[in-house]
Amino acid sequence: MPDVYIPRRAHRSEFLTLRGLRHHILRWGQPLQGQPPLVMVHGWMDVGASFQFVVDALRQEREVIALDWRGFGLSATTGADCYWFPDYLGDLDALLDALSPDRPVDLLGHSMGGNVAMSYAGVRPQRIRRLVNLEGFGMPDISPAAAPERLAKWLDELKDPPSLRPYASLSDVAERLRRNNPRLAADKAAWLASHWSRETAEGFQLNADPAHKLANPMLYRKAEVLACWQRIAAPTLWVEGSDDQLTRFWGTRYPRADFEARLALVPGLRQAVLQDAGHMLHHDQPEALAAAIEAFLA
Repeated sequence: MPDVYIPRRAHRSEFLTLRGLRHHILRWGQPLQGQPPLVMVHGWMDVGASFQFVVDALRQEREVIALDWRGFGLSATTGADCYWFPDYLGDLDALLDALSPDRPVDLLGHSMGGNVAMSYAGVRPQRIRRLVNLEGFGMPDISPAAAPERLAKWLDELKDPPSLRPYASLSDVAERLRRNNPRLAADKAAWLASHWSRETAEGFQLNADPAHKLANPMLYRKAEVLACWQRIAAPTLWVEGSDDQLTRFWGTRYPRADFEARLALVPGLRQAVLQDAGHMLHHDQPEALAAAIEAFLA
């Protein structure tokens, strides 16, 4: 096992019951007079601890809170067959009610979390002071004609639900992380492995509900998403890595021009590109990302 990353700012683990489900949150720093908390929400198959490196790179002391979405990290699973985006919005709303009921927050989301954050900021514009989206591109618009095939796929997968294979050691988990992202340093991968997985009798199991792997029976409706994006009132920072992840993920199914047209509908939007970074830009360039975030929030 390589040397393990040593955090500069230790986080505190807490548990909150949100909408009847036990959620795990990580806290850094203390509340400061006149400064809103910075709330961070992670992407699909990730955990709140994933933000540790960028929190360590922040120059100014501030309160930062990261949530493990339901069915990820140390938050409880639902026991259901699917995870729905409206539930993420409901959990985020309940989290802000619990942590900052009387003042808006600064909200940052990565990937799936960025998509949730954008929709939430349009639904509850008064709750957000500043908004940061890290590579939350959204998805291609899906025709209603695709519904029967998607529903059939979901029903078929319910008969043989997915599973997540265990790993023999934390080193194997860390190696998996580095295969996913070769830019991830070995010491950071070793630190993340212990938050990304837990030891069981069968080995080290990822901290994620396998139900997240099921086909989602709900279609992505671009018009509904953009109706939310157009209502965002907070100044918004869009950040992506210099690697073109949109094309890598979707190819011609979701052209860059389509995405840029969507961004153009967001009032008060600023854009930034981090060099030598891919989709996990908070792992690839935490110092550069922290600098961009702090400059924007100030």
